[in-house]
Amino acid sequence: MKTSLLYTFLALFIYCNVAHAQVDDSLKMTKGTKKAIYSTARKAMIMSACLPGLGQAYNKSYWKIPVIYVALGGLSYWGINSHKQYKYYSNNLRYENDGDSTTINISNYSTDQLIIQKKDFRKSRDNAIMIGILVYLINVIDANVDAHLKTFDVSDDLSLQIKPYTNFSYNYKLQSGITIKLNFK
Repeated sequence: MKTSLLYTFLALFIYCNVAHAQVDDSLKMTKGTKKAIYSTARKAMIMSACLPGLGQAYNKSYWKIPVIYVALGGLSYWGINSHKQYKYYSNNLRYENDGDSTTINISNYSTDQLIIQKKDFRKSRDNAIMIGILVYLINVIDANVDAHLKTFDVSDDLSLQIKPYTNFSYNYKLQSGITIKLNFK
C-alpha cells in the first residue's frame, strides 16, 4: 500500500516534464504601495508600543481599546495586591525571626506558614507581571497585524479550483499532476 502510494506521488510530481507558469499578476503591488502598507503597519506598531491601544485607534479598531485597558488594569490590580500581601507576610516573617521583643508578628501565622504565604504571593505577583507583559506584546503585535490586513481583499469574488492534470508529452510519456487555479473576478 505504501509503495503504491509512493509511486503515485512520484508519478504526479517528479515525472512532469512541462511546467506551466502563471500569467503576470494584474493585482501586483508596486514598490510605493508596499512601502505605504509597511510604513502604516510600522507606525501602528510603534504607536501601540508607546501607548497601549493607540495603534488600535490608528487602525480604527476602537472596540479593542477597552479590552486592552481592562486586561492591563486587572493585571495591575492583581500584581499590586499580591505585592502588598507579599510585603506584609515578608515583614511579619522578619518580625517573627529577628529576636527583638518590640517587633511582633501580627498575622497570627507560624514561621512555616509565613514562608508558604510569602512564596505564594511572590509567585502570584510574578505571574501577574509576566501575563501583563504578554498582554502588552499581544497589543503591539495586534496593531501591526491589523494594519497589514487592512488591504487584504475579503470579497466574495475570489475562487480557488484544484483539479487533477494529465497529458501526453511529445514522446508519449504520461504527465500527471495537480493544477491550482485562483480566480480574481
